[in-house]
Amino acid sequence: MSQEDSIRIALQAIDRAGSSRAFIADSAGRLIGAISESDIRRALLDGAGLDSPVYPLRQDPGVATKPEVGRGEVIDLMHALGLRELPVVDENGRVVGIHTEQALAGPDPRHNAAVIMAGGKGTRLAPLTNSIPKPMLRVAGRPILERLVLHLVGSGVTRIFISVNHLGDMIEDHLGDGASLGCQIEYLREDPAVPLGTGGSLRLLAQYGELNDPLLVMNGDLVTDFSVGGLLDAHARAGVVATIATTQYQHEVPFGVLEQTDGRLVRIVEKPVRSWRVNAGIYVLEPKLIPGIPGGRLFPITELLDQCLKHRWPVGLWPLQEDWQDIGRPAELAQARGEG
Repeated sequence: MSQEDSIRIALQAIDRAGSSRAFIADSAGRLIGAISESDIRRALLDGAGLDSPVYPLRQDPGVATKPEVGRGEVIDLMHALGLRELPVVDENGRVVGIHTEQALAGPDPRHNAAVIMAGGKGTRLAPLTNSIPKPMLRVAGRPILERLVLHLVGSGVTRIFISVNHLGDMIEDHLGDGASLGCQIEYLREDPAVPLGTGGSLRLLAQYGELNDPLLVMNGDLVTDFSVGGLLDAHARAGVVATIATTQYQHEVPFGVLEQTDGRLVRIVEKPVRSWRVNAGIYVLEPKLIPGIPGGRLFPITELLDQCLKHRWPVGLWPLQEDWQDIGRPAELAQARGEG
């Protein structure tokens, strides 16, 4: 704001930015002062009006930063100084922007869209899933699907497609267009008579136009706080057509295993644990793969990955480090709910 502006304009600037201060520049755009909410409150109590000039109330603006300073360094500086906002000035002292705590705390926006597969019948969880879609079962007081949507939004992904079939109306009624959750939700509606599986419904994306960025695809029955940005960034660096997120599966042999050579005992290993990397039900796909998905039939996403291998197209693996729980069986649901 300029030095000729009023207290009213200063209050409007503070309100729009969600900050505690507004910054004042001279006619050349150089930073010359700041005014805080407390400065304005004291002035109004002393008899100033909303149309009074703001310039006489200005204070030293304090620390400023340069445009080339990174986000992380800016956040550290603001935390160290207890600031909610920090002006950005160029080499001539002109104001070129303002960092606010609210904006910096939010996620970096992602251009990638996400697809959540939520059309399955969840037969292994019957009779619970006879009257409610599996992704709408609640964990910690919130439907699994809603938790996934909020996790994506919190990671900067705000365009979300949800594939629906079994009791899909319940999902649409609950989530709507996503506005209340800070995103845009669109639905890939399968024909109830022709289930398409975890890959076939991706063909329905064509009705929404061309996708230009890698597509995040995930099952709708997962409880996880995986790093969305970490997966997308790893995919972009790897130069692959698809990336599969993997998690660790361990199995303990409940017996003492006898190791032998030529029929003679060499060693006894009590209850050894074997470990494998397994599919976590989370993928990143290049958009060029989508047109190759057949329409009108059941098509698991693993079949798409097999096609990539047959064409010798590279498929990457990304080890998921965070907690992950697949809700496919009653024992897994109970574990996620803290009941077992």
